[in-house]
Amino acid sequence: MTKHIDYYFTTISPFTYLAGDRLEQVAARHGATISYKPVDLTTIFNRTGGLALSERPIARQEYRLQELRRAMVKSGLQLTLHPAFFPTNPAPSCYAIIAAQAAGGGDVGLLSRLFLAACWREDRNVADDEVIRDCLSRAGFDPELANSGLLSGAETFARNTEEALNAGVFGAPFYVVDGTERFWGHDRLSDLEAFLDGKL
Repeated sequence: MTKHIDYYFTTISPFTYLAGDRLEQVAARHGATISYKPVDLTTIFNRTGGLALSERPIARQEYRLQELRRAMVKSGLQLTLHPAFFPTNPAPSCYAIIAAQAAGGGDVGLLSRLFLAACWREDRNVADDEVIRDCLSRAGFDPELANSGLLSGAETFARNTEEALNAGVFGAPFYVVDGTERFWGHDRLSDLEAFLDGKL
């Protein structure tokens, strides 16, 4: 039976960026399907006991920076620890991903990675209309989705967030296989693959 992965994330999560395209590689090796589900991580934090970065104790903030530096080296992906446009409003780029997935014709995984790279590698603002249009175009989608998909994207964004909470999601990236088996973090993708292999 074909496995399905619900992928919950936001476009300004550094650990989501550091996952690169490994989810897509794992899914391809196992014939699994993926639904890309951008969520409002602030709402999820507020309702599951998480804290915004600025509200965390200094020790946790410092540890996060060390983790990011180590993860960057291990992943081989360049990352700016203090990007020019973080935090910023992720909602417009999330709406664009939702609209693109509904429209079809391009690569949703690539689009998601382009937004993440814009924030964490290129010092670009993913809330900016020009950045959104550029990423849509580079991923093979109509850049007009930045406008036409706004309303439906916003509605689906809210539904994704509620669905994530009901599925037990509390951070990003978060992967749920067939609605039951949960994996939190880019560093759990090897566990996800082992699960698909029947080893976990």
